[in-house]
Amino acid sequence: MTQPATIERRSPRKVIVASLIGTSLEWYDFFLYSAAAAVVFNKLFFPQFDPLVGTLLAFITNAVAFIARPLGGIVFGHFGDRVGRKMVLVLTLVLMGGATFLIGALPTYATIGVWAPILLGLLRFLQGLGLGGEWGGAVLMTMEHGDPERRGFNASWPQVGVPMGNLLAAGVLGVLGAVLPEQEFLSWGWRVGFLLSGALVLVGLWIRTTVAESPAFTELAKSGQKAEKPLVEVLRRHPRELLVAMAARVGTDVAFYTFTLYILTYVVTNLGLPRSVGFNAVLIGSACQLALIPLFGALSDRYGRRPVYAAGAIGAAVWAFAFFPLLNTKSSVVIILATVVALVTHAAMYGPQAAFVSELFSTRLRYSGASMGYQLAGILGGAIAPIVSIALVREFHTAYAVSVYVLAMLLLTLVALKLAPETSRSDLVDE
Repeated sequence: MTQPATIERRSPRKVIVASLIGTSLEWYDFFLYSAAAAVVFNKLFFPQFDPLVGTLLAFITNAVAFIARPLGGIVFGHFGDRVGRKMVLVLTLVLMGGATFLIGALPTYATIGVWAPILLGLLRFLQGLGLGGEWGGAVLMTMEHGDPERRGFNASWPQVGVPMGNLLAAGVLGVLGAVLPEQEFLSWGWRVGFLLSGALVLVGLWIRTTVAESPAFTELAKSGQKAEKPLVEVLRRHPRELLVAMAARVGTDVAFYTFTLYILTYVVTNLGLPRSVGFNAVLIGSACQLALIPLFGALSDRYGRRPVYAAGAIGAAVWAFAFFPLLNTKSSVVIILATVVALVTHAAMYGPQAAFVSELFSTRLRYSGASMGYQLAGILGGAIAPIVSIALVREFHTAYAVSVYVLAMLLLTLVALKLAPETSRSDLVDE
């Protein structure tokens, strides 16, 4: 179905570029912390604990952001549905970039004692608030512009910001770790990537302030039909859609953070390999995703959101059982191959995901509904995936337990897809 003529048809190209760059910068900030938690924060902010416990505590501060993300989705989703998508995108970018810059300037445990991990957790919480509010706006801006027949492709571009940000974060820390001796990297080198965020945010702000508001929201505002209490209305009118969005997201999140974050701990702690091996694998896998996510988004326009999404979930579930045996070979080439294939399966889920989740909700509630469904799943998915993985290996002394964990979460995703409607042909402005 086509959108009504009352909605202005605009080229999405500028909006896509603005959303991609801004989202990439926000995910760079987010993943920079996650990567540093695996190799830096455990030593500098939790030095009084043994290495394994210190790593667990570092990942717990990392998980704080996932708890903050739903709150950010609720708060900024409210304003996104009430005031507009564009303003929220600017505010969230400032919040995220400012928190990241301050992490780079934060004294360590050796300087201020227990206040160091406390402040670290607080700033991570602010990062989570910013990211929780940003995702919905970036996706809706791209999806609500342009041709409705290409919504999956258009909405997939903010998703590209995830591997782009991951690529930048792993690349910056990887280069710094390679060119600096261990002592200098831990002393000051790790801070460079965080402080760099201050300059990058200015670039993102300049780009985001130049784009026009979403035409769908503009038309809604003109009609005087904006939701008064978006959160309340989402819970009352879209409870099933909210649960479907959450369940579909959980398995994707667990698989991704197992394949890209837990690997950084596994190759060092369990295999005794240099951290550069894990970084390089994630870098190459993320580079492949840059092209694959839009490809799968486009395929979802042609074949439907659910078939493409489900194919990725099945592939990731199968690959989870090959992933760790391949890592155990300790061959850098094989580890890279294992990570690349894993991220191909993730791209098949992640490409159609943005459009799939957003299309479940009406225009007047779409920012709040999509943000809540997406971000609440992060608590059960990405927030605890590394922690659960570490605990499972410690308890059962085998990575096979992690593979079973990934499988269980992906089965939940497949059940959600089975229960969900196919949204690729739905009318985006039909209330």
